[in-house]
Amino acid sequence: MVTLSLKVLDKDGNTLAVASGEDFVDLVYAAAYNEGDVIELQTSPKNVHINWQVDDALGPAFVYVTDTVKYDIPFGEARISYSPKVFWGTRHYMYARIAGAEEVGAYRNLALNPADQHKEVSCYPHASANVETRGESVFAAKNAIDGVYANLSHGEWPYQSWGINRREDATMKLEFGRMICTDRIVFYTRSDFPHDNYWTELTVDFSDGTSETFSLTKTARAQEHRFKERVIDSLVIRDLIKSDEPSPFPALTQIEVYGRVKDAGSGNCG
Repeated sequence: MVTLSLKVLDKDGNTLAVASGEDFVDLVYAAAYNEGDVIELQTSPKNVHINWQVDDALGPAFVYVTDTVKYDIPFGEARISYSPKVFWGTRHYMYARIAGAEEVGAYRNLALNPADQHKEVSCYPHASANVETRGESVFAAKNAIDGVYANLSHGEWPYQSWGINRREDATMKLEFGRMICTDRIVFYTRSDFPHDNYWTELTVDFSDGTSETFSLTKTARAQEHRFKERVIDSLVIRDLIKSDEPSPFPALTQIEVYGRVKDAGSGNCG
């Protein structure tokens, strides 16, 4: 059994609502959120796979939790990378459920996390970057793993992306929080042509010390790359080579990383 707790806290740390349970917990918060409010998820023990939905309009996330998670309710500029329905109104539903063994062992997109945040986290997968265009939320690295694939425009939801601010040395890191086995990556590049450019290739450094260079084309469609299975806990995207087209604005809408969670007990995947 895993003890789960969900809380809504105000900016001063006061508890506004709380619920707890064994292997499953849900919470209805019947009030409007205020700036500074936080949703807190606690698990005992730590280091567990969780299915959780931080808001009924955001969608569920299969995540690996290593410590207490504090989810900051977005306000102001931070809100425009989310659906207008998320965290809106005076009735909010959230839940957390321990993932079953069959879910943990399933072959899936292990990069997907609609509940990722733009800060240091204890909830994985997590995306970060050395540059995000003008520091704006609509160009944050976390947008590339939120499960929103709209890539024919740019800016406010649903067209958020990872933007690199014209930096030739741009890199993005994707952390999984535990060892996974992967053999497939899929890229969706932003395709708001002619405003956008595109990358002709990029390199992925895997945490096992190996690298792969992948070719890309000018398309809004998924670009899939398969490779020999690797056991990793993170990867870094680098050496993003822009095409010769005149636009200076290539960007990444989504990255998918397919595989299974490595079974620490058996040393196998799944």
